[in-house]
Amino acid sequence: MSKPLIVVTGKNGQLGWEILQIAGTIKDSFEFLFTGREELDLAKPETIAPFFEKYHPDYFVNCAAYTAVDKAELENELAYKTNAESVGLIAQYCAKIHAKLITISTDYVFDGNGVSPYTTDTKTRPINYYGYSKWMGEQLALSNCAETIVIRTSWVYSVHGNNFVKTMLRLMNDRSELNVVSDQIGSPTYAADLANTIIKIIESIELGNAHYGIYHYSNTGVTSWFDFATAIAKGGGKRCDVRPIPSSAYPTPAKRPGYSVMDCSKLVKEYGIELIRWEISLKNCISQLVF
Repeated sequence: MSKPLIVVTGKNGQLGWEILQIAGTIKDSFEFLFTGREELDLAKPETIAPFFEKYHPDYFVNCAAYTAVDKAELENELAYKTNAESVGLIAQYCAKIHAKLITISTDYVFDGNGVSPYTTDTKTRPINYYGYSKWMGEQLALSNCAETIVIRTSWVYSVHGNNFVKTMLRLMNDRSELNVVSDQIGSPTYAADLANTIIKIIESIELGNAHYGIYHYSNTGVTSWFDFATAIAKGGGKRCDVRPIPSSAYPTPAKRPGYSVMDCSKLVKEYGIELIRWEISLKNCISQLVF
């Protein structure tokens, strides 16, 4: 009996890379195919049909995305093709072969005006084009494939790739002080934890416990970018004076949501996922980084 084939896009990104680290430990249960832009380029929707003609996955985990939030304000077409149009096409082909689709979305689908954690039923209202393109990707995926799971996540970091944690540690090596915004609130997500969660969902579906729709995942606890940076400095043993500033002192082309905390209880209830405190996960990540 052949093993289920899991296709994972974005192999060079943070989440795809973390799933790759897990794949070797469960190779007796699943086959994996990891793709980068060379194998499947979501900026070129025309590459999707030939890919599905060649491969027939049982699960398609879409970790690829256009994530340059500020550049997306100018590169609308590229962001839309990658984050929306191609995701919709992938969903269509998944539906044709009865493959399960798991696609990653973002807290940026919300306007950031909340005061309590967003549930999966909270009304979406993106305030930048990146958020809009990801929201459209959600809609196209869900409408084109009934067996779709959308996982919204926030503030993702990893030992791999470019992210806030690694940037802060690098800057803290070179500077005696750093200014970091203190009025944007959210929950960090260690990509390794999200990768484990995705694998647990697939294993659960294989056992007959299948639920589809929108889910939220982040580490638990709430912090600001300033407090997150302060914790990074402490965890990395850096002597750097981290100073709080308002978002108005650090203008960006794309607006950022002020409040990004999400309620992850649906994932816990339906898939039995165990959530981890962000402070614990940050410590785990920093312990693997050498600066």
